[in-house]
Amino acid sequence: MSLLRKIKETADFLKAKGMDAPEFGLILGSGLGELADEVENAIVMDYADIPNWGQSTVVGHAGKLVYGDLAGRKVLALQGRFHFYEGNPMEVVTFPVRVMKALGCTGVLVTNAAGGIGYGPGTLMAISDHINMTGQNPLIGENLDEFGPRFPDMSDAYTAQYRQVAHRVAEDLGIKLDTGVYLGVTGPCYETPAEILAYKGMGAHAVGMSTVPEVIVAAHSGLKVLGISAITNFAAGFQSELNHEEVVEVTQQIKGDFKRLLKAILAEL
Repeated sequence: MSLLRKIKETADFLKAKGMDAPEFGLILGSGLGELADEVENAIVMDYADIPNWGQSTVVGHAGKLVYGDLAGRKVLALQGRFHFYEGNPMEVVTFPVRVMKALGCTGVLVTNAAGGIGYGPGTLMAISDHINMTGQNPLIGENLDEFGPRFPDMSDAYTAQYRQVAHRVAEDLGIKLDTGVYLGVTGPCYETPAEILAYKGMGAHAVGMSTVPEVIVAAHSGLKVLGISAITNFAAGFQSELNHEEVVEVTQQIKGDFKRLLKAILAEL
């Protein structure tokens, strides 16, 4: 089955289940999925029950699709994403973004847990741009002309207007929101200290194993994007060791501010 047919089949299936005309897609990263628990009038589906959908295997990713009302907006929230390092092809990693577009979303809020290059644990960082160090591009192959052009412009992949709203809302709430460049790698191993030094020289402020493929597809599809990284640890060379348990632990500590911020931003977009 072609990718276009898979997208239509899945979108039609979700519409039939009542997941119709969401305004915003939410992609909630490691340890951050609890925001979807606050969705009202929720329709919840396990990923395993959705045709053509991938599976999330990482701790901190619940593997559920949640549709409903949040901060007065209709949202379609992913509690857990698909990573390339899990063995998923890029088509699977980015498939939910295509479906969000097909269902009618105009914007996507993408979150992740990331290692800080300069920023320390507990920092929230609005992503202003990214550096793709995955060696992959989800747009390789036949172009889906129905979604976007063969050679899409990535100059404003992270929508400046959304970021301005985010900073204004954060200031009103008294939440510190930094800004920086996110560098995407494939994982699953953490980076070496030498790699982090190289990435710092390239202008990166945070490094992680997600987000870049999804944002490329979102930009190709004409979706506006707000990306926020939760800095959960210093990157390699800035602390003695790295582990996923710390990532989940730190997200638990900052999830209160994170949820308040995301809901307030949604209300203003």
